[in-house]
Amino acid sequence: MHCRPDCGACCIAPSISSPIPGMPDGKPANVRCIQLSEDNRCNIFGSDLRPVVCASLQPSFEMCSTNREAAMTWLINLEQATAP
Repeated sequence: MHCRPDCGACCIAPSISSPIPGMPDGKPANVRCIQLSEDNRCNIFGSDLRPVVCASLQPSFEMCSTNREAAMTWLINLEQATAP
């Protein structure tokens, strides 16, 4: 499966604890990553600067569903279910 154009849910919904360029402390859940472009593409995709957790996240129907809103809901629920 490929990323849906103009989505970016996986760069907003989950928290990221590792440093991101421009966000040295990572990012909290439901906060837009500073590296997410205006057209919802990762500015550091394919770069060594991209956090390992981001590079390991692969699009799937379960996560991405059929639209951005459903993807956000699924990812926010996953974030809440796995929070410490």
